Amino acid sequence: MKIAGYDEPISSRERFLEAIVQSAIDYAIISMDLDGLVTSWNEGAVKILGWEAEDMIGKPATVFFTQEDRENGIPQKEMTAALNRGRGSDERWHLRADGTMFWASGEMMALRAPDDKTIGFIKILRDRTGERERVERERLLMHELAHRMKNTLSVVQAIVTQSLRNAVSLDDATDKLQLRIAAYAKAHEILLQRDWVSATLADLVTAASMNIGMEGSARIRADGPDVRLGPQAALSFAMVFHELLTNASKYGALSNEEGHVEISWDLEHRDGMETLIVCWRELNGPRIVNFEPDRKGFGSRLIVSSLQAFGEASVSYRQEGFVLLAVLPLAKLQLQNDLSAIENAPY
Repeated sequence: MKIAGYDEPISSRERFLEAIVQSAIDYAIISMDLDGLVTSWNEGAVKILGWEAEDMIGKPATVFFTQEDRENGIPQKEMTAALNRGRGSDERWHLRADGTMFWASGEMMALRAPDDKTIGFIKILRDRTGERERVERERLLMHELAHRMKNTLSVVQAIVTQSLRNAVSLDDATDKLQLRIAAYAKAHEILLQRDWVSATLADLVTAASMNIGMEGSARIRADGPDVRLGPQAALSFAMVFHELLTNASKYGALSNEEGHVEISWDLEHRDGMETLIVCWRELNGPRIVNFEPDRKGFGSRLIVSSLQAFGEASVSYRQEGFVLLAVLPLAKLQLQNDLSAIENAPY
């Protein structure tokens, strides 16, 4: 065996070094002549890049660079850096034989013969796709966390401001604040138990019932299929159910001994999309005299505006009891990263 461009026989030491290169299967180690044609291609290059050595010997080493990098002369710039500065480093996307891309870190160095004559280049690169994806996930998680923190603070600020503004006394404000923030915190707890992916409507009804001390009560009847909501929709529904149950226990169907609340939901196909229909109905409570209140408090505004961020919602004050109807496209409710819904809701 001979080194390209150098006529002396290969020594036993060089054969030993060749064996080391072939054993380094976690690294693609590629030598090329001064024209950039491949002269050797180790097992690591086969494993990482996908081409066999016999397919690459004598071919341009630019084949695993992206089209954009080839057009921008990146391989030539690496060779120039290797000649002028001893090495050319890169962190970039490369191509495999099957056309897929991977992120690699690499070095291009001048290959010299024993007489110090430059006879070509050696390229060493390693697949760093997993590490890059992990860093990217961490970056996205930090970005997501920042949005959640901002959103949570905005919602808490709205709850505090509006609760104080609409309270009739300091004790009233304290009670409302504690219960509303507890409801919001409980929704966060449910989401965290599911890796912040989703929460079911049934879970949110149970949490809201628990928050007002009526967990498992036969007076709160919930029925519907297993519907999972994305984080933002889940937080909105948690606050809505809390306000509805609080109002019902103070003024509506849960304020007497006979009344009850029916919460039902179902999925329907409307306008070419899956749609969630949610109905809240209060029965056998105190009869409503003023069918449309002149002034709506923060809770009432929150109920409608939170749901209208995802679709249509309307309320009616019937003589037999309060009714809420919401028609919401399921796709909007299941968006995982829509953190603007509550934040931008017109409280």
